Amino acid sequence: MSIKPKLGLFDLTMIVVSLVIGMGIFRTPVEVANKAIIPEIFFVAWIGGAVISLFGALTFAEIGSRYPVAGGFYRIFSHCYHPAFAFMVNWMTVISNAASTASVAIIGAEYIQPILLPQMAPESAIRIITLSAMVILYAINMAGIKMSARMLNVLMIIKISLILLLIAAIFVAPEPAAAVSTGPTSLSSTDWFKAFWLCFVPVFFTYGGYQQTMNFGSDVPNAVRTMPRAILYGIAIILSLYLLVNFSYFRVLGFEGLKNSTTLAADVARVLLGDSAFKIVAVIMFLSVMAYVNASIMSNPRVYYAMAEDKVLPPIFKKVNSRTQVQEFAVTVFVAFIVLTLFFSSSFTQVLSYVMFFDSISLITASAAIFVLRHRAKKEGNPEGIYTMRGYPWMPALFIIIYTMVNISVLISSPQASLIGFVLFISGFPLYLMLRKIIK
Repeated sequence: MSIKPKLGLFDLTMIVVSLVIGMGIFRTPVEVANKAIIPEIFFVAWIGGAVISLFGALTFAEIGSRYPVAGGFYRIFSHCYHPAFAFMVNWMTVISNAASTASVAIIGAEYIQPILLPQMAPESAIRIITLSAMVILYAINMAGIKMSARMLNVLMIIKISLILLLIAAIFVAPEPAAAVSTGPTSLSSTDWFKAFWLCFVPVFFTYGGYQQTMNFGSDVPNAVRTMPRAILYGIAIILSLYLLVNFSYFRVLGFEGLKNSTTLAADVARVLLGDSAFKIVAVIMFLSVMAYVNASIMSNPRVYYAMAEDKVLPPIFKKVNSRTQVQEFAVTVFVAFIVLTLFFSSSFTQVLSYVMFFDSISLITASAAIFVLRHRAKKEGNPEGIYTMRGYPWMPALFIIIYTMVNISVLISSPQASLIGFVLFISGFPLYLMLRKIIK
């Protein structure tokens, strides 16, 4: 009999940190600064985002502990709601993952654009670089060349090294040159609250990933004690790193410089070490981002494979080339979604609106599953050894309310993105009915 691997406190803490810290921290602070208008709102928004993310992580940890199955959101929605609704949300999540990958690809293009195509209009240059990179990565994946674990480890080392470099800049960088402020020095309470609220869209994008804690509910011994501590420590580490990095941006570039930068890590490196460092960091960031995008192209089609196994997608989605071991059709569909996103917009801000509209719907409805599971537990009894959050019901309720208001803010600020997102979500229902008839 094999012994099931278990996750200790340190293991789970590191998992939480690795799930959250992606590429966003090298770009989204620009969006937060522009929406915050003043530094005070900027830093408070990052702290507030961490608190709400903690509530969400604890909520999803209990969901995963109460219903420990593979399959993530799709299984939870199907179990707690209805298979049709599960398909609609998962269909939207599939598109959201493509849009999220597109947004990360844009970050890489923004870093390399001043080096590759400095004379071209930035928007056109970013579109060309991003689409060219996607074509190359698609060809690599279709040829069956897979990224090794060693390459992914190198990416993580690069990312951590850049974060440490940025934090070190706090202590060695000269004072930024005085900049002419483009915004008010003080705000009314209404404007203060509005600016603070708008910050949550890019902030929550940067804090995203904690929802995957639901996949580890059955792998933690003494979950009642270990799960909340690991999540609390993980979020505390993430908040500390994010605040230090953002303070470094603020300290080195000034608030106005932060607002106007699209290559934060490279700009900080240039202030510290000169133009040559800017180019080196820009190239490293581009390669790191493309490695991340390549990993996404490799991993996301496996979601389609699982859906095809459950007969909610046609069998062609799980077809694998016997020679290259590539899901050719699934990879093609995923890359097509990325390209379509880039075709409609090469702007990071606009793609961010698409992603947050998709994600907020799935996170709201997924976190609400805790109420369904708790209600059923009253009749069936609680399983033994599970994690139950102490802040129920106000923690998940507050999380749902905050994300609902974020969704409304996206609807108001980006009505086109919201309309496209809503149409795609609703289109999932007739697609589900059609697929049920086709797939026997």
